[in-house]
Amino acid sequence: MRLGSFLKLVEIKTKIASMVPFMLGTIYAIYRFNAFNVKNFLLMFISLLSFDMVTTALNNYFDYKRARKKEGYNYEQHNAIVRDKLTEPMVITVILVLLGIAILFGVLLYLNTNIIVLLVGAISFAVGIVYSFGPLPISRMPLGEVFSGFFMGFVIIFVSAFVHIYDRNIILLTLEGQWLSLRLNAMEVLALFAFAVPAVCGIANIMLANNICDVDDDMENKRYTLPIYIGKEKALWLFETLYYIAFVDIIILAVFRIVSPIVLLTLLVFIPVRRNIGLFRKKQTKKDTFELAVKNFVAICGSQFMLVGISIIFSLINLF
Repeated sequence: MRLGSFLKLVEIKTKIASMVPFMLGTIYAIYRFNAFNVKNFLLMFISLLSFDMVTTALNNYFDYKRARKKEGYNYEQHNAIVRDKLTEPMVITVILVLLGIAILFGVLLYLNTNIIVLLVGAISFAVGIVYSFGPLPISRMPLGEVFSGFFMGFVIIFVSAFVHIYDRNIILLTLEGQWLSLRLNAMEVLALFAFAVPAVCGIANIMLANNICDVDDDMENKRYTLPIYIGKEKALWLFETLYYIAFVDIIILAVFRIVSPIVLLTLLVFIPVRRNIGLFRKKQTKKDTFELAVKNFVAICGSQFMLVGISIIFSLINLF
């Protein structure tokens, strides 16, 4: 398999949807807990990137296998299996190798941290697999936005922060005799979730934009996604509303000092985000406007990451 075909099969450009939350969780651990573990950072990076490529390759493979409509941009150009004439054994081999890498480095990460990472990681792996695999995959139901937003937006941020602070007693799982006890610092977990809300909304909107663009093809291929259930107009309203929720959350983060008030500068990207919302409302196609959802995600979460980073630098020189 040529490198270009591989990168298209795993849609390497979309990996930003997992890497940005990964970096956000990391910088949150540095900002709030002054903690950074290089080994755990690298182990999670490799495992996460490999598994993200697995889920994308699986999704493309099963879209190819289940497709009823076999012409048009989504089938002939967007799917690397069709475009580059990849064989099924070749695609399956790539998926299995990537899955093996993801599991290996995930286990190493668990051995270097604790059982919480193993449990959350195992659940995330299971959800990622059933997203595309099985008789009723998540990608063919109106739940894709919920699962992608929660697991890629919150769970990745949670784990990528937790691997640096696993020994800080934020979450404890203990077995004493017949009693299994879970204890957590509710305020810290809520603060981390609030920090993750812009990523949750942004990633859910990437999935929502994708499904809005594919409404006609999905109907023909019997993929009953959220826009098909609620209609395109309500889906577009939801698309817009989720961005507003993200910006309101940024204000809440600053007001409750979960992060430095300097993060309020993220609100400046509201102008280009609002413009992109308007462009997407006018035209919804994978080829022309889908990337606007990705640009909005990068604008909001990239600014959030950068400004938290700047606040860390300022704190080191006692400006904040």
